[in-house]
Amino acid sequence: MKCGDSLVGLTLAQIRRFHWEPTASGQMLIGQEELYRRVKEAEKHRTVILETGDYTPHLLKEQQHKLADESLNLVRFAANLAVAAFFAGENDKKREAKRSDLLNALSAYLQKPIPQLRPNKEEGTLREGPHPILPFHWEIEFPEVFGRKEAGFDVIVGNPPFLGGKRISTNYGDSYRDWLVSVHQQANSNADLVAHFFRRAFELVRPGGTFGLIATNTIAQGDTRSSGLRWICTHGGTILAARRRYRWPGQAAVVVSVVHISKGPIFNSSELDGNPVERITAYLFHAGGHDDPAILRSNAGRSFIGCDIKGQGFLFDDNDEGATPLSVMKEMTAKKPEISNVILPYIGGEEINTSPTHSHHRFVIHFREMSLEEAKSFPDLLTIVESKVKPQRQKQSDELARWPWWQFWRVRSELYSSIQGLDRVLACSQTSKYLSFAQVPSQLVFSHKTVVFPLGTHSSFCVMQSRAHLEWSDFLGSSMKDDPVYTPSDCFETFPFPEGFESNPALEAAGKAYYEFRADLMVRNNEGLTKTYNRFHDPNESSADVLKLRELHDLMDRAVLDAYGGDLAKLTVPPCEFLLDYEDDDEGDEETGKRQRKKPWRYRWPDAFRDEVLALLLELNKQRAEQEQLTAPAEKPKRASGRRRTTPLKQTPDLPLEQDREGDDTA
Repeated sequence: MKCGDSLVGLTLAQIRRFHWEPTASGQMLIGQEELYRRVKEAEKHRTVILETGDYTPHLLKEQQHKLADESLNLVRFAANLAVAAFFAGENDKKREAKRSDLLNALSAYLQKPIPQLRPNKEEGTLREGPHPILPFHWEIEFPEVFGRKEAGFDVIVGNPPFLGGKRISTNYGDSYRDWLVSVHQQANSNADLVAHFFRRAFELVRPGGTFGLIATNTIAQGDTRSSGLRWICTHGGTILAARRRYRWPGQAAVVVSVVHISKGPIFNSSELDGNPVERITAYLFHAGGHDDPAILRSNAGRSFIGCDIKGQGFLFDDNDEGATPLSVMKEMTAKKPEISNVILPYIGGEEINTSPTHSHHRFVIHFREMSLEEAKSFPDLLTIVESKVKPQRQKQSDELARWPWWQFWRVRSELYSSIQGLDRVLACSQTSKYLSFAQVPSQLVFSHKTVVFPLGTHSSFCVMQSRAHLEWSDFLGSSMKDDPVYTPSDCFETFPFPEGFESNPALEAAGKAYYEFRADLMVRNNEGLTKTYNRFHDPNESSADVLKLRELHDLMDRAVLDAYGGDLAKLTVPPCEFLLDYEDDDEGDEETGKRQRKKPWRYRWPDAFRDEVLALLLELNKQRAEQEQLTAPAEKPKRASGRRRTTPLKQTPDLPLEQDREGDDTA
């Protein structure tokens, strides 16, 4: 029996280079010949154990095992010392400096092996502190396995631990998180711990070998998929069998996935949930690719994040301490009506979701891209901004502090150019319990908590609110706490819309019927989108209005699938079910037994059908991207670089969502 941290260890090649990076070309360890000799010596002793058979006395085998172990002690020490260098530093620069020091110390000891020169203290630091580590160097511990021609294990079977990526550093420290990302190329620090066990198992099996692991059911999603299955499938691995959802036996309400992978191609069909399929992708689908879906040119310039004002002092609002009361605004506009040109209605995701009519209740001072001299034409408003916004900006980052304090941080000129001439646009809250789209007037200032689409038809709403798009967005988007976050680059720009969807009469009719019924229902009940969809997704809700809304949603879904044609149109849609979005461990109050919050029920397609639709949409995305490359090979859709000038431009650049998280973002 052997024990240790199977994710923290080095290969023989890394030990010789005295470096943890998989492809590092660092200075070779002086005296490595002695380490190599000892590994071969251990391999010889362990081979004797394997070849002697069952009738050899146990004591003789034990003697050979001890000799092998003694031969490897110095090699383990050298490997541990290199690992200690990594965990001794908090960044790459400090780790490299420590590695250089320990490299010299170890080389000196290997050339002159006297006890005083052996850096025992440094190696011992691994087992100290709040997060002690016992490295496990697979190639050292099993020299006969990795010393053969086709190095590696034939088979690995395991049930590794699951741990969300953001909890890895909490449980094991920041250095442990950094280690995983360093040794597994293209891995993301947000990936679940289990993805790293998949990577390690893939490294350890021989060419043609296989491994099967139990995994969290998020193994095929997001950063966990990208760091684990995606990398494996694009580096020679083949998923030969998978069971996507398996309820763990016993009292624990845990759903897992079981995945079997071959290191190399297979020569018969794969098996997905017990059914033969030609292939299994990193998404654990039978169609599509392994990589993230491509951004499609046809979707460019059709989705925008709203303005990021970076300063509540721009606002007139009775419910925000940082804003100015609405009564002050009314007095000012009564005295000087001309200032209404720079006081505009302002709407955020909260109003879209809570108001039955998606009405705004706030106003904002908007100097657009005026110079300070131009803004002085509105002295009363400029005084408000100077007293409320400027001091707050000075406390923020240097870049924000240098930005003109009378202007929004993100003006979003491209957004307003795209919706110019439209009476209404489609919009949604960036983060919400339920992704819901609404038609709102275009003459508003939209906050950065909204996503806006220059799509004003019911047919556009029909596709966006359909389960095809909702499931796509939920699958590819991010999340905040338990709520989905709609990121246009991931959810919209990649989505393969039905061809000609904006002028499709069937989509227009289905979308109009659903939208108008929902709008009337919200007004009659005086409930916004969130409360309406709370009822929509409640398995105990059976009112006639909610049943009608569910029926209209089903009809809208059918119209969207039909609009695609091909395999999507041929699908027979099963009845929706009330399913949990995730396992909720809220056991309720100890005294009353009542739950603190409602279970996360969702009225949606069954998992198998949802996965079928997603697989076909991923394949369609791949086909569309290939077609766009053929028609315009010199043009590639690019995400914004995220760089920002420190002086205002005539047209403020539109940056991706992930660049909009600096300073005050409560608007």
